[in-house]
Amino acid sequence: MKVKICGITELESAIAAVENGADAIGFVFAKSSRQITAEKAKEIIEGLPEGIMKVGVFVNESKEEIEKIVSVAGLTHVQLHGDELPAFCKSLSMPMYKAISIQKGEDLKEIDSFPGAFILLDGPKGKYSGGNGVSFEWDTVRVEELAGKQIILAGGLHEGNVVDAIRKIKPYMVDVSSGVETSGRKDVKKIKSFINTAKGEI
Repeated sequence: MKVKICGITELESAIAAVENGADAIGFVFAKSSRQITAEKAKEIIEGLPEGIMKVGVFVNESKEEIEKIVSVAGLTHVQLHGDELPAFCKSLSMPMYKAISIQKGEDLKEIDSFPGAFILLDGPKGKYSGGNGVSFEWDTVRVEELAGKQIILAGGLHEGNVVDAIRKIKPYMVDVSSGVETSGRKDVKKIKSFINTAKGEI
């Protein structure tokens, strides 16, 4: 099972995540308690191995600003977490995937219209478009509708529920942010424990 640690703002947390087996590191460039600048993200990314996915999270940002931040920071992937339409997604020149906030009874068939190999399923929107630490009802997702995509599962995941989530959704990757934090900051012990638990469900 692949793991993404999102909402990274410090090099120490990023290195701890990678050393414990994280496959992807996420940086939030939208309004959030974890928002980071392109310059700070660059400093962190320069200290990470080349093979790690470095994902920038954007919400309803302009194409020009996204491409500028990607270039400055050295991102490898873009995660669009707003109301972006398929046409906008297809206009980007770098690898990207769309995040979908799952509402009750949501029809996921339209996901096929978005480009990219991945689709991220997140909990309902709250104060922010993502990273609210709220899960959705995994039993309500018809995974067969997503057969053409590799699923990245997010939304309220933590060490105590990630095994159940993996067994029900069978994602390509799990994505955690608040679930590995203590008092709003990344907790190295929780990062290690989450990764070990998730990867035990390969």
